[in-house]
Amino acid sequence: MSDREKQQDRENRSLIKQLVVLTVAMFGFGYLLVPLYDAFCELTGIRTNFTATDPTVAMAVDTDREVTIEFIATPNINAPWSFAPVQAKMKVQPGKLYEATYIATNLTDAAITGNSVPDVKPSQAAKYFRKTECFCFTPQPFTAGQSRELPVRFIVDPDLPPHIETITLSYSLFSIQQAANAAQ
Repeated sequence: MSDREKQQDRENRSLIKQLVVLTVAMFGFGYLLVPLYDAFCELTGIRTNFTATDPTVAMAVDTDREVTIEFIATPNINAPWSFAPVQAKMKVQPGKLYEATYIATNLTDAAITGNSVPDVKPSQAAKYFRKTECFCFTPQPFTAGQSRELPVRFIVDPDLPPHIETITLSYSLFSIQQAANAAQ
């Protein structure tokens, strides 16, 4: 084996080692991304726990307290939707199950699927706002021009701190196809 071949062999082995280290580092970063994202969101208050609550779990209704829930809908910019809450706000008693409805309309002449991203403000109220059913849990398919009611059922936990008198529930509705095209 000539010196040039030996040098090339060393360079190839070095490159392989670098690629293996890079692959392990990428896997490690991907593995750590979820807890890092959770920590970031906890710190900034931009993401909350939006999992379904078991509606069979009984809560004591606080009949002495009313909390105002405000509803906001935001279609993604350039989105092919009309999207709005049926009512802008409602008064609720903590511990009692309520339902609110949003209406979305596909403004295109093609079938599309939407996905919604919820947000609860103030962020400290998010852990006390429990959804039992929500259109945000699954993608929503729409036929061309279809208009549909999108319900959300929720309970405000009676342990909500007393200084929180108003909670804002906001949804952004995105077209899954547009999001996929933008990512490419």
